[in-house]
Amino acid sequence: MNISFLYPLQISVTDFNMDPTFTPRDLIIGVSVMVVLFGGIFLLNAKKGNISGGKKSGSGAASVGSSSIFSIFKIHGIARNIGLGREQTKMLDFVFRVDSAQDPEKSIATPALLDRHFKRAYRIIEQSGSGPETQRKLAILFSLRNTLENSAYGTMTSTRQIKEDTVFTIVVGKDKININVISAKGEALLVEAPKTVLGSQIKMQRGTKLNVLFFNRSNKGFSFETKVVGYSSRDGRSTMQLAHSNQLKFLSQRRYRRRQAVIPSSLFLVLVEGSGKKQRLIVDKRLLKGNIADVSVGGCSVKMMSPVQVGARFKIEFIAGDSDVAALGQVLRTNRTGMNTIIHIKFLKLSQKSMNAINSFVYEYARE
Repeated sequence: MNISFLYPLQISVTDFNMDPTFTPRDLIIGVSVMVVLFGGIFLLNAKKGNISGGKKSGSGAASVGSSSIFSIFKIHGIARNIGLGREQTKMLDFVFRVDSAQDPEKSIATPALLDRHFKRAYRIIEQSGSGPETQRKLAILFSLRNTLENSAYGTMTSTRQIKEDTVFTIVVGKDKININVISAKGEALLVEAPKTVLGSQIKMQRGTKLNVLFFNRSNKGFSFETKVVGYSSRDGRSTMQLAHSNQLKFLSQRRYRRRQAVIPSSLFLVLVEGSGKKQRLIVDKRLLKGNIADVSVGGCSVKMMSPVQVGARFKIEFIAGDSDVAALGQVLRTNRTGMNTIIHIKFLKLSQKSMNAINSFVYEYARE
């Protein structure tokens, strides 16, 4: 959008032959006319920018729409509040422009809408090629998406905003019990009455203080303090009433989004020889097979038949979506489940291309 008209020419008032009878009233009228004129031109330019933002070029690729100056200011204000860097801020502006987003704040608060914007931006960047610059831009895109997911911006501030069927985790003695929210409307939170593992109801006295942990539909974690205010029943179910709270504390579930999957994988034990600068990593040729149960750019869980020691390093290879991925990982812990072992691997080394492939799979942006 051309905004050059916003900057007046640097001309001294002495360059004009002003009428000696010129009055303050004339000045006010003149300024008012100029404001109306410039305002009309500005709104016309903004309207044209918004209209052009949704059009497509003849080649079928989406053209990047022009953002109004108001949207730009809003986006930069959001970026400052979240603490985004320069590259992330530029990418945020790009993401909203390519999908002609009208309300950035609403988009950030609506995960499905935000992912629609990001998926469109991902497709456009991906179509630009597969070289290092494309991979760099995709890395910034996913870094931004992850930052937005783990920020407190636009999050809920009251338990009255909690949706039905949200799962609460409460601590009773040494046990953690999950209960479903039935309703957040009314004077109290209505939840399922907690039960023991045998199915008998746990009766807590009125006034009992509880700490509650939950995750909303945006996968953002919160905690709050409450107390039991009573009991009732609904649709034949025993229910417990909890006091509402306006003091929600924002938490983060994981550093990176994780996706459940069943992905065949190949693992090769990595041996470390030497120490210091002379240290070498040697990949054993013997192959171990397993199925990835969940994955993120931070690591994965693998179900396999062979027992594995904690601390062991592996080169792991698998396909995320339609892309080959290779990573160096270390086993953090293991769990035995019947005939199988679940190993939890932290990635130690991962190329930018592999990170982008995993993220596109986890966020479901890639064509599968």
